[in-house]
Amino acid sequence: MAEADAVEVLRLMRALAAFEHYLDRFQVTKSVLLERAFAPDPDFSVFVHGPQGDRLNGYAVTYWVRWTYTLAPTLVLKELYVDGAMRGAGAGSALFDRVRRQARDGGAGRIEWLVLPGNEAAKSFYRKRGGAPDEQWERWGLAVSGAGA
Repeated sequence: MAEADAVEVLRLMRALAAFEHYLDRFQVTKSVLLERAFAPDPDFSVFVHGPQGDRLNGYAVTYWVRWTYTLAPTLVLKELYVDGAMRGAGAGSALFDRVRRQARDGGAGRIEWLVLPGNEAAKSFYRKRGGAPDEQWERWGLAVSGAGA
């Protein structure tokens, strides 16, 4: 992602938040996105696909878990989203391939990501690329009051 892409990435992030039903809690701003993506030790990486005219087709956000039991880092695919009009046109595949290259280049032992339970299109997309659900682990969480940006 270049700094000039921030407005479009934010538009796509909001679209994903609406799709996943957390738009009312979405707090990312352009300044926070730029600050955290372009810090000396960035919190995450953002890859973009496009543009199609003045709009990006999609984006992927990744971050590293550098310490794992295998001593190989894990690359977490936090978000992969393609604008509805561009689905099926190769943007998602190109973004996923870019994430796979990042994992390989960074020495990752694996890539991990989450899929909404009812999102059969995403499950099919990832299965076609060799992904599979992790049957060994359950996702758990705990809200921490007072935490935030």
